[in-house]
Amino acid sequence: MTASINPSPRKIIHIDMDAFYASVEQRDFPELRGKPLVVGGDPNGRGVVAAASYEVRKFGVRSAMSCYEARKRCPDVVFVRPRFDVYRAVSSDIRSIMHRLTPHVEPLSLDEAYLDVTGLQFQQGSATLMANWLRAQILEQTGLTASAGVSFNKMLAKIASDINKPNGTAIITPADADAFISTLPIERFHGIGKATATRLHAMAVSNGADLRRIPAAVLVQEFGKRGQFYHDIAHGRDERPVKSERTHKSVGSETTFRDNLSDNDALRAQIYEQNDDAFGQMQKKQLIAYTITLKIKYADFTQITRSHTLSTAFSNANSAHYWLDKLFLDIPRDLPIRLVGVTYSSLTPATQLLPQLNLFE
Repeated sequence: MTASINPSPRKIIHIDMDAFYASVEQRDFPELRGKPLVVGGDPNGRGVVAAASYEVRKFGVRSAMSCYEARKRCPDVVFVRPRFDVYRAVSSDIRSIMHRLTPHVEPLSLDEAYLDVTGLQFQQGSATLMANWLRAQILEQTGLTASAGVSFNKMLAKIASDINKPNGTAIITPADADAFISTLPIERFHGIGKATATRLHAMAVSNGADLRRIPAAVLVQEFGKRGQFYHDIAHGRDERPVKSERTHKSVGSETTFRDNLSDNDALRAQIYEQNDDAFGQMQKKQLIAYTITLKIKYADFTQITRSHTLSTAFSNANSAHYWLDKLFLDIPRDLPIRLVGVTYSSLTPATQLLPQLNLFE
């Protein structure tokens, strides 16, 4: 049975930088080029792989893997610590290139974004030529390669950008979509994670064609409102718009300790450090916050959060110390602690805090 794909007339590009953090390091430090490289934490502690170069991926090393495991798989691996300020600056340059093409850019992270190029006449109106122009401009101006996916909706564009990685472009046209989705493994669908894939396999669903055969009502009963989304994407439908302005819901910073901590002074010092980092990020985004949250993860991996909301915004990083101390005293202390984090939320633009003009001055 074939699905009737009824695509919208949109043209969506998904740009995904190739091994972004690792590629920036290899660009800036020639001695790292061609070497198996991991950007991440301490391989002798609890460090995690933030990015892996293509040379080290051949050994099965992937992001989010422990650095300890990465070294086991590739004893010759080179570890470097992340330089997030540099990555943010490069990401900003890449966004500027995208905005030269269209204002409809939706960043997903520092290294990927959606663009809606519907109706543009640049490059004869061809989204594929626009994607290749973007990749060429990014390479020329940053020295980094990117991969692109082109399709008529966000889901298919994102999947397409993975097909010809690294440094390639892939297109999924409306005519090709039905056959492509039918054979696509469930794990490759954007929005279907490992847990959902396991449950779908239990329902004898392993690819798009299998998913398409399940009635929407059954999927909704099994997965709630996400079930309708799964039904739609199995039929090639994804009407989510490219949102060019993303509202920041929260800004935070956290760290995992190499060794579990129990000492109150050491923990407080680390909480203040994460607080300084989180508040600094918030200032750069020109935001103010009314809510602060302390996150704690224990040695057994259980975690809790404690929050407090003020009627006036936090004026500086030090003004949060009093409340962080109170929240810290409120947490159970039966176990050592492996992670602390501080998050600011209830955000508004800082311009809303400008003082009213004093008419008597």
